[in-house]
Amino acid sequence: MAVKKKGARWSGAKKSGSAAAGKSKAESDRRLQREAQRRKKAGGNGRQERAVQAGERKQPEPPQPKQHQQKPGLESGMEPRPEYLAPDYRGSGKLEDRIALITGGDSGIGRAVAVLFAREGADVAIVYLSEDEDAEETKRAVEGEGRRALLIPGDVTDSSFCEEAVETTARELGGLDILVNNAAYQEHLPSLEDITDEQLDRTFRTNIYGYFFMARAALKHLKEGSAIINSGSVTGIQGSKELLDYASTKGAIHAFTKSLAQNLVERGIRVNAVAPGPVWTPLNPADQDPEKIEKFGTDVPMKRPAQPEEVAPAYVFLAAPVCSSYITGEVLPVLGGETVGSG
Repeated sequence: MAVKKKGARWSGAKKSGSAAAGKSKAESDRRLQREAQRRKKAGGNGRQERAVQAGERKQPEPPQPKQHQQKPGLESGMEPRPEYLAPDYRGSGKLEDRIALITGGDSGIGRAVAVLFAREGADVAIVYLSEDEDAEETKRAVEGEGRRALLIPGDVTDSSFCEEAVETTARELGGLDILVNNAAYQEHLPSLEDITDEQLDRTFRTNIYGYFFMARAALKHLKEGSAIINSGSVTGIQGSKELLDYASTKGAIHAFTKSLAQNLVERGIRVNAVAPGPVWTPLNPADQDPEKIEKFGTDVPMKRPAQPEEVAPAYVFLAAPVCSSYITGEVLPVLGGETVGSG
C-alpha cells in the first residue's frame, strides 16, 4: 500500500495512474491546438471566410470591381448596381395615402426607401442635389408602384431651399406626413490637419444643418401621427479615424434625434433614426480609393456591405404607426452583425 511521507511525493499505483492521465490530457491539448491552428489557416472553420447571405436571395459580395467617381456620384455608374427594388418585399398598405419627403432620395438608401414607401401606399417627394439621371430612375420606380413622385432638385445646406422644398411638397402632393433626412456628404482624410475649413463647413451644413432646416420647415405641416426619420451611421456610434468630420455629424444626428423626439412627443410626432453600417451606395466610390472599394464592407461580421433594399424596411417600420406608434427617440442600428449599442 502506497503511503505519503511528509515532504515526499506520492508513490505507487496512484502516482502511476495520475501521471498517465496527465500525459494523455497534455497530448490531447496539443492535438486540439494543432487542429485549431489548421482551422485558423483554412479560414476559421475549415473553410475560407465568405460573405453571409441570410435573405431570400443572394446579394452581391466583395470583391467589388475597383471604381471611383466624381462627387456627388451616380448610382447608374456603379458596378454592380445597388439593389433597391426588394422584389421579395410585399406591401400591405402600412403608409396608405401618406405623403413623404426624402432628402438624398435619388439614389442609395433614399431611393430604396422611396420605393418601399410607395409600395406601402405613400406618395413621395424626392429632394436631390444635381443627379438628374438617378432621380428620374427613382421617379419611374415610385410611379411603377402606382404612386406619385415629385422631383425637387436643390441644396439642403440652404435653409430657404429647405422651406421651399417642404412647401412645394405640401402644395403639389397635398400635405406632408413623413420626413426622411438622408442627404449626406463625406470625405475620407487621414488626419485632422487635412480637414479644411471649407470641407468642415460643407460636411456639417449638409449632414446636420440640413436636418435642422428640413425638420424646422416640415413642422408647419406635420401633425399627430407624423414621423421624422434621420439617417445616422455606425460612425456616429463607434467613430471613424478617417471620417472625423462626418462621424461627428452622425453623432450629432443621433443626439438631435433623441432631443427632437423629447421636444415633439407631446405633439404626437415621432422622431427616430436608422444607423446603418456599410451600404453599397454612390457615397462610397465618390469618396474612397478604388482599392478600398474593392474590399468595402468586408470588415463587418457578415463580410459584405448591405444593399439599400436591406436597409429600407427599417425606415418603413419607423414611419408606419401600425408598426412603431410607441417608438420615438430611438437609434436603430443596422450593422451587419456588429453588436454595439445605439449610441
